[in-house]
Amino acid sequence: MELNAEFVERTRALFGEEMYDRFVKALEEEPVTSVRHNVKKGYAALHGEQVPWAADGRYLAERPVFTADPLFHAGCYYVQEASSMFIEQAVRQYVTSPVRALDLCAAPGGKSTHLLSLLPQGSMLVSNEPMPLRALVLAENVVKWGNASAVVTKNEPADFAPLRNFFDFVLVDAPCSGEGMFRKDSFAVEQWSVANVRQCARKQREILSDIWDSLRPGGLMVYSTCTFNREENEDCVEWIAETLGAEVLNVETEEGWNIVGSLTTKGLPVFRFVPGRTRGEGLFMALLRKDGDAGISQHRMPRMKAVDAKMLREVSKWIRQPAGFDIVMQGETLVAMPKEHTAAMLLMQQKLKVLHCALPLADVKNGKLLPLHALAMSAELEPSAFKSVEVERESALSYLHREAMHFEKEPVGYLLVTYNGAPLGFVKNIGNRANNLYPAEWRIRKNPLEL
Repeated sequence: MELNAEFVERTRALFGEEMYDRFVKALEEEPVTSVRHNVKKGYAALHGEQVPWAADGRYLAERPVFTADPLFHAGCYYVQEASSMFIEQAVRQYVTSPVRALDLCAAPGGKSTHLLSLLPQGSMLVSNEPMPLRALVLAENVVKWGNASAVVTKNEPADFAPLRNFFDFVLVDAPCSGEGMFRKDSFAVEQWSVANVRQCARKQREILSDIWDSLRPGGLMVYSTCTFNREENEDCVEWIAETLGAEVLNVETEEGWNIVGSLTTKGLPVFRFVPGRTRGEGLFMALLRKDGDAGISQHRMPRMKAVDAKMLREVSKWIRQPAGFDIVMQGETLVAMPKEHTAAMLLMQQKLKVLHCALPLADVKNGKLLPLHALAMSAELEPSAFKSVEVERESALSYLHREAMHFEKEPVGYLLVTYNGAPLGFVKNIGNRANNLYPAEWRIRKNPLEL
């Protein structure tokens, strides 16, 4: 791998000779593959050595063809770079009660799905991505993870201004120069320049300024990048502390994890993952607490459209604990919102561009209920609500390819297709065939027989 001469000079000076030499050697090695299990769904899909700083993270001995695994599409695990799972330590050590959380730059969804597993029961997570195509990928991954307390938005950071003091916890995994991904992304190597580093540092401060007022006083912010230089890392954290007003917090770690601390003279409690020292790609992370007394803004409950009583009784049977949800009508869709978050979710639908919210249960067409894919993916799905049909791998891949299915011996109506007990989605059985209801935009493009 041929590195830019200026990158070499700057990084060698920052790291020191020994760490830089180990880093360069590591760049010539194959990146490690790691996944994180979705324990709320209860399927230990893949086995491997545990990622030390993440209870449900696993290193895999080799990289399988994830597209060919139905459990991957069922949201039973997420393919996530091991270093980025370190956010778990900040959450476990500092977030001990339910929060309103925001993942501001969330696509494709690794940290968001992790937060959905980590945050205390009763929390709500807003996952945001301003770029349209990336936002759709984010929504897909959040839906597959199956948590009803999730919202996906497509907004610029400045759009959150009306939600002043709204969030208790904000993650800013900032767009950066990508030095930490050199081993996995040759394009990042080619595009690197000092000018781009400086441009990224300016953009990061702009993003942080735009979102700062949405974090309540006393709230927590995780700032992270996948780059190494001090301008986008230590210098930016110092700027947050001095300009915006925040305390930089320590996160307890273990010596054997080989995490690098601050590489500048201020010695801030920050955390840098460097290939050659830690088993993963490059990552920088800092945890900050906003100055001021704790408090959260209050907002009035927007009005909700009444739901037909018969439909309400029917869809209430589809979820495990219907008493914990408000069933609301939004357009032609029935949505189950956790009662503790209904007001906040309705408010965000007024203020933001919402792609996904809570648990969409069914579309209403000509007075009939059509169960939605998000329900099949949800950990809130009541298992007895629909007749399940267990299929083998080949049939599961055919279903995910969105081919027509045949269940002549099964009853007519909506059936839940499962693989190894994990729901894949719905079909509508009409006797001689079953119409495949898997989302067309999510289907496996390649012929299943070639996987």
